[in-house]
Amino acid sequence: MLHTIIKKNSYQDSVNLMLLTNAVSVIEGVNKIQIMMGTPANKDIFKGAGLYTEELEAAAANDMCIVLDTDSEDKIDEVLKAVDDYLKNQAISKTGSEFETVRTWDRALKEMPDANLAVISVPGQSAADEAHKALDNGLNVFMFSDNVSFEDELALKQKAHDKGLLVMGPDCGTGIISSIPIAFTNVVKEGKIGIVGASGTGIQEVTTIIDRLGEGVVHALGTGGRDLSDKVGAITMMDGIRALENHSKTEVITIISKPPAKEVRDRVVQLLHSLSKPVVTIFLGEKPTQHEGNVYQAYTLEETARIAVDLARGNEIKEDYSKFDQDVTDVKLNPEQTTIKGLYSGGTLAYEAATLISDALELKKGEAASEGFVLRANGHEVADLGDDVYTQGKPHPMIDPDTRVKFMEKAAADETTAVILFDVVLGYGSHEDMAGALLPSIQKIKANLEEQGRNIYFVATVCGTEQDPQSYKEQREKLAQAGVILRDSNNEAVRTALSVLGLHVHDVTKQHVDYTEEKSQEDLSISPQIEQLINQKPVVINVGLKKFTDSVVKYGGRVVQYDWRPIAGGNERMRKILSLLK
Repeated sequence: MLHTIIKKNSYQDSVNLMLLTNAVSVIEGVNKIQIMMGTPANKDIFKGAGLYTEELEAAAANDMCIVLDTDSEDKIDEVLKAVDDYLKNQAISKTGSEFETVRTWDRALKEMPDANLAVISVPGQSAADEAHKALDNGLNVFMFSDNVSFEDELALKQKAHDKGLLVMGPDCGTGIISSIPIAFTNVVKEGKIGIVGASGTGIQEVTTIIDRLGEGVVHALGTGGRDLSDKVGAITMMDGIRALENHSKTEVITIISKPPAKEVRDRVVQLLHSLSKPVVTIFLGEKPTQHEGNVYQAYTLEETARIAVDLARGNEIKEDYSKFDQDVTDVKLNPEQTTIKGLYSGGTLAYEAATLISDALELKKGEAASEGFVLRANGHEVADLGDDVYTQGKPHPMIDPDTRVKFMEKAAADETTAVILFDVVLGYGSHEDMAGALLPSIQKIKANLEEQGRNIYFVATVCGTEQDPQSYKEQREKLAQAGVILRDSNNEAVRTALSVLGLHVHDVTKQHVDYTEEKSQEDLSISPQIEQLINQKPVVINVGLKKFTDSVVKYGGRVVQYDWRPIAGGNERMRKILSLLK
């Protein structure tokens, strides 16, 4: 039976409510529960989950809505107590914080008059308005928020460029500025390598490999995944490249992107050839055959990191970075076991896996994708479990293991499955013990398969560093104890999964050639505002998720927390009118 509780004027951000839902859903006797704010979009999610009730109709955007499916009314009080305790603990944890909490932009700027960065993580329909306010007050923007229109993104980035500022995002989940982790980011050593990336987990994979190889990163400027589209034209990417060219501590520049628009990609590469510093590029999906001039081109994220490290150390660049032991000995599979199921929390890692598997299968580009899947061909599947189709009203798979567990169980039930391939992504914002959370399910699946006389190989990589909030070493040890085959990178994990089936990637060796085209005369200057951003610790106004203050404070930045609330009680029409009147 469904029970509805509405807490009037009790605003909480969406990530906090997802974590709260996750925490109370394990209470015995709770069949199903969802806790969200009463926005029209969230009411649709309640409907889709089969949890919509008439009482929700009266809920406003600032009202917290709890819908509980339970057979026992006694559970209502237990759930409400758990909710109140969770929110109370959240409030207590923020008392005595090293930063001020405010409710208006004016107050935030008064508390932090030298602020130079706004980190924005409010709902997408309001994020652009907040970003415009930040730019109007001379702040660079790191926009974690997604669901921002192309039109708004372009307008914000053009405005930022004209003002000599950067807009990182929207949907920018990862960044490092002057060695301070921003949002969902790993903790890496400071060093000589600077990154501009239109990819979140791509940045995470490259930076963590660089760290584990003994080098470091001073800046990793995220651009948002659409920056290299023909509609946006790489505005942030190119301004970020100019920033790193002018940053004295950056000796090697690294560019990471999912497949870009060709004309935009060519314009970016033209800019790169005008730089004084060596550059490593990876445009995922491209298979380069040579290095040219100061631009070194990689096929995998691991190769990207290894070339960057060798350049930073002055080492000779190798023709092939894919030579390592990837074979699994004494493989035991039934004849019908011929497929790999890739279950990823990282979208870029999933795309890399799909690229390498497609290479081994000799598939044509783009012929095997479908909604929620980056690859679906010949029984092989690679799912991006962080895709919107899986996360509507649910925590991201980096936070919550539930979606991945269900996919693992489904993959194990498929008699063609030989390998279950997956990632564990550590860092700020991620689950505190994802390996431990997945362990019982992996062990249960293995035991059930053993009873059936079947064997499935679990192959995984852990994306992280020893400095991360979670223990990189312990996460690996837990997975190894469960019989998971571990590799040091996603590239190595995918190749290992392929080798179980006797498949291999068709690698090419790359020679270095001179750049023979005439170099374009580029304006490589940067504004005083961007120069300040890259040469000092960020001074942050954090608009939205309080969790994003943790890493800023811990690693030497200063921050004021702006406790954002929906304008006009969440009424979208009134919000637009008020925005136009300002």
